[in-house]
This record gives sequence, C-alpha cells and structure tokens, in this order.
Amino acid sequence: MAENDGSPSVDSQVNRSVGHFLRNMIVFLLLVGLLSGWAYFGFYELEPGQSAIVFRLGKYQRTEPRAGLRFHLPPPYETIEIVNVSELSRQDFGVKREGDTPDSSRARMEASMQTGDNNIVSLGFVVQYRISDAFDSRYGVARPEPALRDAAQAAVREVVGGMTVDGVLTERRGEIESESRRILQKILDSYSMGIDVMEIQLQEVQPPEQVREAFDDVIAAAQDASLTVNKAEGYKNELLPKARAQATELVQAAQGYRDAKIAEAKGEAQRFAALVREYQRAPQVTQKRLYLEAMEDVLPGVNKVIIEPGTAQVLPYLPIAPGLQQTAPAGSRRGPEADGE
Repeated sequence: MAENDGSPSVDSQVNRSVGHFLRNMIVFLLLVGLLSGWAYFGFYELEPGQSAIVFRLGKYQRTEPRAGLRFHLPPPYETIEIVNVSELSRQDFGVKREGDTPDSSRARMEASMQTGDNNIVSLGFVVQYRISDAFDSRYGVARPEPALRDAAQAAVREVVGGMTVDGVLTERRGEIESESRRILQKILDSYSMGIDVMEIQLQEVQPPEQVREAFDDVIAAAQDASLTVNKAEGYKNELLPKARAQATELVQAAQGYRDAKIAEAKGEAQRFAALVREYQRAPQVTQKRLYLEAMEDVLPGVNKVIIEPGTAQVLPYLPIAPGLQQTAPAGSRRGPEADGE
C-alpha cells in the first residue's frame, strides 16, 4: 500500500543516487584534469649555463641558477624568464658598425681621446663580458647596453687621460687594458648591472691623421734604437765571456810559469848547495867533474877538427863555411873522440 501512496520506489532512489555519484565523479575528474593541465605549465627545464628569474604576480621572487628540470607555480600566478648567463658577449668601440653611413662620425668620436699631455689619439677597443646576475642584468638598469657603452668609454678615457701620448702608442698598452677593466668593473658594480667584465682589448691605437706620419717616424726610430741596443747587448754578452776566459787563462798560465820558475830556482839552489858541500870535501875531484860536465855541454854544439899527434904536412884549416868540414886534411879525423888537439 506504501507504493500506491505516491512515494518513490527503492529502484528509483538507487538510480538517483548512482546518477548523483557519477556526476560528482565526472566533476571531480574534470577538476583533477584541469589542475593537472594547469600544473603541467609549471614545469620547465634549464640547460647548463642558464638561469631562471621567477616572478610571483609580477613581483620578483627568486633566481634559479641550477640546471635540470624545475618547477614553479603555474602562470599567471608565477612566471619565469630564462637568461643565458654563460654566453660571452662583446661591445666594439671606435669601429664602424652595420648601419653606419660612410660619413658617420660615431666611430670617430668614440675613438678620439685626449692624453695627459694634451694630445689626441685614435683608440679602438673591445669589451668582453658575461652576465653574473640574471635579474640585475635585466632589471638593474633601464637601458643596460647604452649604460655599458657609456661606462666603458668613461673608464678608458680616464686611463688614457692620465698617460702621455708616447705611453699610449707604445709601451703602456697592457696597463691601459688592465686598469680600464678594473675601473669599468667598479662602475658596473655601482650600477648593480650584474655584469662581469672579462677583458678589454685595444684594437687600433693611432695618432691623428694630420701627424700620423711624424708619429710613425718616431716609432720607427724608437724601434731602430731598441734594435741597435739589443745588438750591442748581444755583442757585449758574446765578448765579455770570451774576455773573461782569456783573462782567466792568462792568469793561470802566469801562475803556472811562476810556480815553475820558483821550483826551478829552488832546485838550482839546492843543487848548488850540494855542489858546495861536495867541493868542500873533495875540491880537485869536484872541480874536474864540473869541468868535464861543462865540456859535455859545450863541445857537442861546436865544429871540431881533431889531428892525431905527429901528423906531418898539415895544411891550415879555415872553417869559412859549415860545408868545409866535409873536406878535412889528409891524416886528420873529426869528432870528439880525439886524444888531443
């Protein structure tokens, strides 16, 4: 009788509950899908050398410098800007760029600089730099490139203004590069530009065109002078060792000669003292022996003609020339073997 009273049946209630559940599941799955799709846009990947600037509702939140797969709250709640911080960039100064007209004075004005002795030089240079802070490089200064160019020119002009024209053109180029880099880095740090200056390289350093030939002559003369000095230094370095060696050799030879003479003199003195002692013990024998030794030293170098005693009809012998000793008189003999004269 309850079914006839107009109340819903059990089957209809079950069907209604199942339909309500299915509708809720569909709505839930749809919301999960929408949330998953929204979250998908929060994933991003950073390559090595890249950094990501994260903004939350337009306000800077953080900088992500690590490479790999990263996540942020999906847009529009959070947005990112990826910056390449490993790229080496450069700015050229004093050279014509693409788009300059033939009569453009921009490059000439950038290159013209005044030295400390009130001369003008034409100096072109290159600034190489790398980003050190991604956020500061994008938002530290409103116009980063013009600010960098103005700061670089100010730094180089300050250094050149403290030097003479000869120093700028010749021997102080390395000092200009290092000092300009230091000053430029200090200026950029004060601007919070997030840039590291790697190097400043000078390109063309020339005097003004009106006096360029005269400066070239001066530089050529300086190079010739340097070449001459180097040659003289080389000759000196070659000659001095030889002279020192010869002096050492002469000194050593003199010392050896002195030592030899001293030893010889001592030997003669000792020999003479020994002869004196022998003479004191046996004067006649010593005198005879000394005479014979003297004759042994003298006679071998003397031309002698020895005639045997009792030989008759001896012709006079005139030793006019050494060749005559070949023809001795008959009955005579030559040499130191004779018994008498």
